[in-house]
Amino acid sequence: MNIEEQLDFLSARAVDFINRDDLKKKLEKAAAEGRGLRIKYGADPSAPDMHLGHVVGLNKLREFQDAGHTVVFIIGDFTGMIGDPSGKSATRPSLSKEQVAKNAESYKAQVFKILDPEKTEVRFNSEWLGEMRFEDVIRLTAHVTVAQMLQRDDFSKRYSENRPISLVEFLYPLVQAYDSVMIEADLELGGTDQLFNLLLGRELQKVMGQPQQCVMTLPLIEGLDGVQKMSKSLNNYVGVDEAPRDMYGKLMSVPDVLMWKYFEYILCWPADKVAEMKAQVENGELHPRKVKDMLGQAVVTRFVGEDEAKNASEEFTRIFAQKELPDDIPELVLPAEEIGLLSMMVQAGFAKSNGEARRLVKQGAVKINDEKVTDERAQITPEDGMIIRSGKRGFAQVKIG
Repeated sequence: MNIEEQLDFLSARAVDFINRDDLKKKLEKAAAEGRGLRIKYGADPSAPDMHLGHVVGLNKLREFQDAGHTVVFIIGDFTGMIGDPSGKSATRPSLSKEQVAKNAESYKAQVFKILDPEKTEVRFNSEWLGEMRFEDVIRLTAHVTVAQMLQRDDFSKRYSENRPISLVEFLYPLVQAYDSVMIEADLELGGTDQLFNLLLGRELQKVMGQPQQCVMTLPLIEGLDGVQKMSKSLNNYVGVDEAPRDMYGKLMSVPDVLMWKYFEYILCWPADKVAEMKAQVENGELHPRKVKDMLGQAVVTRFVGEDEAKNASEEFTRIFAQKELPDDIPELVLPAEEIGLLSMMVQAGFAKSNGEARRLVKQGAVKINDEKVTDERAQITPEDGMIIRSGKRGFAQVKIG
């Protein structure tokens, strides 16, 4: 591709792009010097699972790699050990070094399902942040004003509502900006909610005498609820490392209006092809369930394999359309004596606590031998071969032992 073709290719599906002229100059300079650009992307290692929301950014990173550029994938292990100081988010709990290291290894294994390892540089921001002295931190903060920080929408809103903002929260975007300085990023990629932080990276590079990085944001993908962005903490996500059956089953629950976004941003299907399918659904030529089956099989094929995708689809149809049981039901070994329903559900792995099990019963999600159980205080006498169900995908078969 020539420079203009690269710019069109790389900026496709972007929401914010700052800016085309700057990136064109960087591409021209890099081409003259026989090298690629350094494309920065950061990940929070608060949990080991990467989900389809992350795939949107990873797809774009792979496109940069295919165009000859290097992705610098930064794992925020230093910030992960601090956690989220705001108290309003469960997405960044404080982690131990061991937890961060374990999650980071899992991340690396998963991102290479999409990224090219030969064109990826994995870095941990503890490399430079862990070496900073307190006086270094103070010098760094001198480059940013409180007025600049209050330009961020959530900070501005909380300040106007007289709600607290900790100084540590101010440091988070500054730390992310400093990462750009340390790796000499040419462009940083993130979600639309990261725009302020990405722009701050440009400003910090400027005051530190570096060329300013370009900035590109991509849409945030809503999770299975169709309302909030896909998130591990909200449990509305599809993990790229999940079992094919679970991955497919979750995608079959996606709201109809959302599946088009998944096709375009997760599978990168051409916009005209997606629009054509949408029109077919709207005029009755194509059933939404058929489209979701296409979506589920395509995603499972991409991350696991074609045979696994076909098997997941067939099993889903068998279980939910024909009311049959899955092939491999987990076994629950119980003694031949009465047991409380809630305790049995916890032992079966349907819930982590009696409280969670109680909520499932109240929601009408629990069945024994295909009969709904609504009494949370029920005492069950186990029988060999008894089938326990929780929700659409939870199964266990009792074995007396």
